[in-house]
Amino acid sequence: MSSAAMLHLAYIPSPSFSTFHIGSLTIHMYAITMLTGMVLAVWILTHRWKKLGGTFDQVLDAALIGIPCGLVGARLFHVITVPYDYFPWLGGDPSNIWKVWQGGMAIFGGLIGGAIGVALWAHHKGYSFWLLADALAPGLLVAQAVGRLGNWFNQELYGKPTTLPWGLKLNLSADAIGHSEQCYGGSSCPSGADTLFHPTFLYEMIWNLIGAALIVWVLGKIADRLKGGQIFACYLMWYGLGRTWIEQLRINLSSSFLGIRINTWVAIVVILIGMILYAVLQRYGKSRKQLCEQLAQVTRKDKEREAAEDRKAEERRAARKNSRTQTGDHHSDDHNSSANGDKAGDKTGGTLADDGSSEDARPSDTDETHPDD
Repeated sequence: MSSAAMLHLAYIPSPSFSTFHIGSLTIHMYAITMLTGMVLAVWILTHRWKKLGGTFDQVLDAALIGIPCGLVGARLFHVITVPYDYFPWLGGDPSNIWKVWQGGMAIFGGLIGGAIGVALWAHHKGYSFWLLADALAPGLLVAQAVGRLGNWFNQELYGKPTTLPWGLKLNLSADAIGHSEQCYGGSSCPSGADTLFHPTFLYEMIWNLIGAALIVWVLGKIADRLKGGQIFACYLMWYGLGRTWIEQLRINLSSSFLGIRINTWVAIVVILIGMILYAVLQRYGKSRKQLCEQLAQVTRKDKEREAAEDRKAEERRAARKNSRTQTGDHHSDDHNSSANGDKAGDKTGGTLADDGSSEDARPSDTDETHPDD
């Protein structure tokens, strides 16, 4: 079968839209996929963290710190590694830095920014960052898998041309930003009208979901024999390994060093960091049992503090209620006293009037009229 026939018989279609509107508000599918991934990551983290002795409030606090830090880190990393799109001396437009809806959120930068923010917060709260990172690892991979659907909607970051039956066919009638994407050394990308491309978004989705499953079911069985942070180290090695070969398939314009894309170098560094971290934690790290006991102490103190705050709040509510009751009783007493005084006055006034009336009506001796004798 010819490649042309294969093109029409088997391929992965691209979406016909990348945005939709609610009134005057434009919703980008790229943002929807990212938010969905975050929600799933928090849900998975909550489930695993509670099993270790933590609480949802601790997860929520970490998320409120880690997600903004991760987003900032992801954008900064992308801007730094793709400078020609943003810096005027390289022909870029600085205003593009704020256009996050057009894509450009680097996962490596998100990991760095989020890790720094959460590590500082965990240290402040007194529990182990490594234990939290272990619990988060599969959720991160699921979030990254879902987030890759944003590249599919944007029709961006696809791979080299291919004749494979799962090649990606671009939808040239859609409003995707990938249509203006530059490839290789700045030249135009191959025509999407008659070319299929490696669906690198799908490759990374599958790779990440496999990694999440391995962490949950394989590493989960030996977790008690691991030190805190070693599961996260395995995550770094797995993700870095997958990103290394997937990045080499991409053809979008990217900075390079020694003929190799910058993100490929970063992925290799992530693998090395994971390997070194695993070895260091194996020698110097604390057992997960110790870290869980530490977390249990923090959780107990948090609950005691919350209980004390609840008692104080209840006491304040009771005091306000008693104050209102006493105020109402005082007003009632004043009203009753006033009413009793009015009644006493009416009674006294009525008696005097009766006496006066009787005396006026009774004839006096001097006023009586006698007949003539």
